[in-house]
Amino acid sequence: MTSSVILTVVGSDRPGLTQALADAVLAAGGNWLESHLARLGGKYVGSVLVELPEDRLADLEAHTKAIDATGLRVALVGADTAAAEAGVPLALELVGQDRPGIVREVTTVLAGLRVNIDEFETRRETGSWSGEQLFRATAALRLPDDLSQDAVQEALERISGEIMVDFSVSPAT
Repeated sequence: MTSSVILTVVGSDRPGLTQALADAVLAAGGNWLESHLARLGGKYVGSVLVELPEDRLADLEAHTKAIDATGLRVALVGADTAAAEAGVPLALELVGQDRPGIVREVTTVLAGLRVNIDEFETRRETGSWSGEQLFRATAALRLPDDLSQDAVQEALERISGEIMVDFSVSPAT
């Protein structure tokens, strides 16, 4: 019988960290399924979904502890692979001048509509014309079956002037 595990990782960035994770997964007889790994705030951070035989979980823990000794913290969390992906998928894009509170305001609206955020990616960049800092976000959303794309668009537009951002929502591809 197989088990799915999520490895969460954080540590000082340096060459070879992804390889060290891949080595640990393979040494435990695991299969690397999905990952989100990045340099964030000067650190190497991310998550990896791994599938492996249940009787090899202890091996994976031992191999990841060896990585811990090199300065990368790795934690194992059981994955819920049976969770249904119910709902209507929707893509969200946002751009505006950077300021504190944008993420809080947007996520408050989405939570109030019972919208699930499947993926959320943000970044700050310098505007090409103004030179000011812009905030960009993209999200993969999952709407409850009784909520329309138009309702999400309208709810976000109600706060767009207040937080000075532009939104676009579209069916997910």
